[in-house]
Amino acid sequence: MLDTICTLPLPADLFAQVLHPSEPIVTVGLSSGHVIAYRLPSDDDSQVDPQVNGRNAEANGANGHGKPPIISSFRRSSTASENGLGAIDTLWKTKRHQGSCRVLSYSHDGSVCYSGGTDGLVKAFHSENGKVVSKIAIPADEDTGDDDAPTVLHALSPQALLLATDSGKLYLHDLRQQGVEIQARAAQTWHPHDKEHVNSLIPLPVTEASTSGFPKQWLTVGGSTLVVTDIRKGVLSTSEDQEVELTSAVCIKGLKKGGTSVGEKVLVGQGDGIVSLWERGVWGDQDERLVVDRTQSGIESMVEVPLEFGNGKLKMNEKIVAAGLEDGAVRFLRVGRNGVLDDWDIRHDEVEGVVGLDFDVTGRLVSGGGQVVKVWTEAKGIPGGGRQPTKRAIQSDDSDDEDDFDDSSDEEADKSKRKKRKRNKGKDKNGGQALKFSGLF
Repeated sequence: MLDTICTLPLPADLFAQVLHPSEPIVTVGLSSGHVIAYRLPSDDDSQVDPQVNGRNAEANGANGHGKPPIISSFRRSSTASENGLGAIDTLWKTKRHQGSCRVLSYSHDGSVCYSGGTDGLVKAFHSENGKVVSKIAIPADEDTGDDDAPTVLHALSPQALLLATDSGKLYLHDLRQQGVEIQARAAQTWHPHDKEHVNSLIPLPVTEASTSGFPKQWLTVGGSTLVVTDIRKGVLSTSEDQEVELTSAVCIKGLKKGGTSVGEKVLVGQGDGIVSLWERGVWGDQDERLVVDRTQSGIESMVEVPLEFGNGKLKMNEKIVAAGLEDGAVRFLRVGRNGVLDDWDIRHDEVEGVVGLDFDVTGRLVSGGGQVVKVWTEAKGIPGGGRQPTKRAIQSDDSDDEDDFDDSSDEEADKSKRKKRKRNKGKDKNGGQALKFSGLF
């Protein structure tokens, strides 16, 4: 039912993956410390001005904040899809961190990207060329004195950046100059899961009472608990001990209301292959469970599937969620009449887990894990033939650029560290038509 239109081999293990909010661009962070930005193939490449980066730039006349459109040119990279249905363009690449790059996050308008590495640094850089514009040092671990590596990085709003670390700390950093400058001193610090680090962080949707339109509360999972935190009031609620590692989370809106349900649920992936469902506002314990994998392969990543999926077969107020597993499979869950859609299964990799899982701006599924990123769409009706190059490559002029990806002992040591951390604590932590399915039931 699904086929890959692009298979992108990476020069090192993928630790972080994030998709641009308004352009078909994926940025990856690798175990080698490199950060690379790729432009995904697009059906309308021939209809877009080759000098304008992004289908929305011309329509908006700017990047949403009064800035001129990003004028860039790229060349086709040497990486093409295995089946000839598209090519991936390399926008830029750079050696961003001395250790591995663990986490990435885009700003709300996509003009700035943030990265965090095991070298204890968080950097802000321009998305179009990778040029670093500010950076901060993460405070060392108070117990060991070692670098406190990041586990989660999330731009909560244009003014707030959330950073979680191995030691269990969660920092709130102020952003200035439209997200370019990160204030070095954290505005607030919490320990939502005590000494356990945060595996996943998701903002909770704003209510009608919100004046800013940006979330002020978020949910984290780490260790065996779920915690809700408010930017002003601190920790609001901590769940009961679930007696299993909680690894990932996604919030779903637009579900059926009634009783204690406000029409919103949080789905939490577990290390035993189960997804638990939580009613918003009822954080003491889970409401329901879905067995996703009976071999107990952990749920590494989750994302809500766009509305066009299901080809009209879903009932009102039902949603679909994609779950990336530790064994490399991607499974699809129906929320409403809860169940697993077995005939939708796809496999990203035979061995490596699905670290990144998301949909790009054109509605295509992008999965990442191991040393590969794949772009998925419906197999039927995809035109054959690759696309011709229309752009030239941009190389970042950041002072820490390096183009070599030679395996080193440091990289191998960090890779081993990641494997151990994955087993014991959880994963480090984001051309064709839009995906559509027929014959769902």
